[in-house]
Amino acid sequence: MTAKKERTRDMILEATYGLFAKNGFNKVTMKDVCEATALSRGGLYSHFPGTKEIFEAILEKLNQKEEMNFTKEMMAGLPATEILSRALNLMEDEMKRSEDSLSLAMYEYAGTIDQDLMNHFNTIGEKKWTDLIEYGIKRGEFKQVDVYEIVNVILYVYQGVRMWSRIVTMPPDTFRSITSHIEKQLIKEH
Repeated sequence: MTAKKERTRDMILEATYGLFAKNGFNKVTMKDVCEATALSRGGLYSHFPGTKEIFEAILEKLNQKEEMNFTKEMMAGLPATEILSRALNLMEDEMKRSEDSLSLAMYEYAGTIDQDLMNHFNTIGEKKWTDLIEYGIKRGEFKQVDVYEIVNVILYVYQGVRMWSRIVTMPPDTFRSITSHIEKQLIKEH
């Protein structure tokens, strides 16, 4: 793919992310995407055949984000507590910004596809967190916890808050209490 085509594709994904966050998956049309990107229909269709493919590209890009990819940091030997702190700060920041949440769009999108794809994305998240927690336990920084249990808490509480924060007002200390609880469950006291 040429650099120009890649930049245009990234611009489409960036502009469309906001549409999906605001309107959900079902309400976004290719006409909306054309208006948001100032591309002609032909120009848009040369990159994506439909909103489904645009949304899938957004999800794939989110899964590849460096901020939540702990592998490099673990391979570099960074403290597990440092990696966890950074990840929880990012999660807390995202929970505070309900207007940027794709939770509603993901829920609607999941109803249009084979469940295997959503399971694939979920498995990626489970593996990232499982690897980090096991890394922290092995290094003696984290308590001996039920890894499966704490990964479920992290993933599903986070997604639940992202969804609910769109429909109910949550005070900022709610988000900190969640990340603080996760820290208390994992980090050994010195």
